[in-house]
Amino acid sequence: MKKVIFLFITVLLTIVLCSGCDLLPFTVVPANTTTPVKTTTNSPIQPGFTIPISGTQPTSLPSIADVVARVKPSVVAINVEYTATDIFGRTYTEQGAGSGWIIDTNGIIVTNNHVVADATKVTIDLNDGRSFEANTNNIATDALADLAVIKINATGLPAATVGDSSLLRVGDWVVAIGNSLGQGIRATVGIVSQQSVSLEVSSGETLSGLVETDAAINPGNSGGPLVNMAGEVIGINSVKIAEVGVEGTGYAIGTGEAAPIIQQLVNSGYVTRPYLGISMDSVSTYYIRRYDLAINEGAIILQVVSGGPAANAGIQPGDVITKFDGKEIASVNNLRDAIHKSQIGQTIEITYWRGSNQATTRATLVASPPG
Repeated sequence: MKKVIFLFITVLLTIVLCSGCDLLPFTVVPANTTTPVKTTTNSPIQPGFTIPISGTQPTSLPSIADVVARVKPSVVAINVEYTATDIFGRTYTEQGAGSGWIIDTNGIIVTNNHVVADATKVTIDLNDGRSFEANTNNIATDALADLAVIKINATGLPAATVGDSSLLRVGDWVVAIGNSLGQGIRATVGIVSQQSVSLEVSSGETLSGLVETDAAINPGNSGGPLVNMAGEVIGINSVKIAEVGVEGTGYAIGTGEAAPIIQQLVNSGYVTRPYLGISMDSVSTYYIRRYDLAINEGAIILQVVSGGPAANAGIQPGDVITKFDGKEIASVNNLRDAIHKSQIGQTIEITYWRGSNQATTRATLVASPPG
């Protein structure tokens, strides 16, 4: 009898204690029951298809060492000194390093403008160990294209062969040679990643006709040659993107873009381009408010050169050019590119806005002044 009472109390306590609990629901499933799997039968895509497997082995690459050996004697290291000013107005001398390459046996060397810009002393170290100090008066530069030509007092130098960058294809092998990190002539290899690239390198300054490559281009490589597997210079190493998460993205100015500019620098000492006689910027929120503009894109005119083509055409500061020779203009880079692709002496139709009014005029481009 005591056992029965004890069992009854135990069951009663269990019921009371569990009455305040949230019990998980459950379903009893027979042990021998399985859940059916739903299947779908698709139609065959192509009956009888087999994977084609080629038995052809890839041909070997040309020797990179042979390419470097062919071009390296024409590559030079450039060391520069220039005067800088500290926050207290005191001047001091800084040093920099870059690269260049010999384009003519009589001592004509090609490099970037930013390598020699404002330099007070330029020293050229040849591959054979000789050094020459260049006369800064014998350096012709073009900041817009970031190119420069240096003349040193030497003859019989090993000139590099210039190739045609327009013949490059994405995937072609290229070699960058230069004074990498200022530690002597080095070579890196990669492929052409993209052709005919335009890149804004600073506010209002865009380089065009660039060859993008994953060959490493480091500080000191600037001005050195990018060469193809025939050992021909097809680009002048110029810039790289240095950002977190970005690797293997460097740019060289293609010879198709650079050759005419180099030619003018050698022949004239400066580059002549079609000239409209204006300074300009892209339309922005600031300009929209300042000039109460009725449009939100285009190239706004900031200054007009007296007696220049734009002034003669009636263009004034605050006007916004939206069309140039039939081309839509959305930014200052669009207008700059359109002007440079025009011809000296060409008469161009220009559409512009002045306040809320649109007008059209015609301007005849002239040769840009030296400097």
